[in-house]
Amino acid sequence: MATVNSGVIDADPRARATALLSRYPDLSEHELGELEHWFRKEASALDVGLLASEPGIAAQFRAYRNRHHDRFTLRDILLAVAFLAIATAAVGAMLVMVPA
Repeated sequence: MATVNSGVIDADPRARATALLSRYPDLSEHELGELEHWFRKEASALDVGLLASEPGIAAQFRAYRNRHHDRFTLRDILLAVAFLAIATAAVGAMLVMVPA
């Protein structure tokens, strides 16, 4: 699907991701940034599934996902800790309020 950006028609973003993945890991930092942005902000589950099912780039796709996406980040860990702290505080408050 072509998109219009300031009057210029961009190429299919999934085709661009396919082309970049076919060269992975030999990508520049800018190209890795493009892929990361596309996966995190633009790609639908269908797009990701279609890429994963392409036999020509399957190995590169798995390698890219393992290295760049399928890992816990510091943000993920902090969110989990915050959730556990809130849940623990809520349970503690309930226990304090129980009549003896």
